[in-house]
Amino acid sequence: MDEITLKALAKINLGLDVVRRREDGYHEVRMVMQTLHLYDRLVLKKSHTPGIQIQTNLSFLPVNENNLVYRAGRLLMDEFGITEGVSVRLEKRIPVAAGMAGGSTDAAAMLYGMNRMFGLHLSKKALMERGVKIGADVPYCIMRGTVLAEGIGEKLTPLSPMVKCPVLIAKPAISVSTKFVYQNLRLDETTVHPDIDALLRDIQAQDFEALCTDMGNLLETVTIPNYPVIAKIKERMKLSGAAAAMMSGSGPTVFGLFRDQETAERAKEDMKGSGLARQVYLTTIYNNRFERGCIHDR
Repeated sequence: MDEITLKALAKINLGLDVVRRREDGYHEVRMVMQTLHLYDRLVLKKSHTPGIQIQTNLSFLPVNENNLVYRAGRLLMDEFGITEGVSVRLEKRIPVAAGMAGGSTDAAAMLYGMNRMFGLHLSKKALMERGVKIGADVPYCIMRGTVLAEGIGEKLTPLSPMVKCPVLIAKPAISVSTKFVYQNLRLDETTVHPDIDALLRDIQAQDFEALCTDMGNLLETVTIPNYPVIAKIKERMKLSGAAAAMMSGSGPTVFGLFRDQETAERAKEDMKGSGLARQVYLTTIYNNRFERGCIHDR
């Protein structure tokens, strides 16, 4: 195989709780992660030029070791003594620095693609073990689907598939530092935590309405006061008919879940016209139990 085209799918957090701050500075979390049909596209080709060459449609993205795609490729090249080069065309659609694991999912696709292209015969578990060396979200982006993440995000438990529904994505013209959010997160006896256990029961029962009620993201308590536009986007989505709207990850992206496609389409046009968001996409839930082949863009 000399060339492979891949879809690197985005994620949202249906629930995000921070349990405690550890002595080493890391935070223990409980998160419900969900893959979407919003994706970046990667085209990998073998090259006679040694090393990794990356081209992208966004001029501000690094194309060296500061790009997770490069680091993923380098990791496998060094481990398996791969002397052929790889050229990568990366077409970004997932909002950058937006709480949607865009860089991590690109790295996951790179690991998957090189495994196939060079016949390394690594299992999904083996790829995930290598992925965690690149970033905490990379193993999840290899696993995909509806997943409970615990510990510092490395303990992954597959869940029953999330109910299929339209999902509206809106990212405002701001960037949010994940480090800033976690450093300013208040964890004490007054902290109101999302009910992740209730969310797990809702997913198991395929209860869309209950799930929309029980969703929660503790990081909103830091991000929204510092970036009020996030609250405005959430409110706009709800007024447009979203069953629920919430910030993903540390932000600033907001997603809305809708009961039907027609309402979601109207909400998309309303959001575009509002001027609140720079990037607006309408997509849907991805369930890897039924869509395993979706990693390939045939």
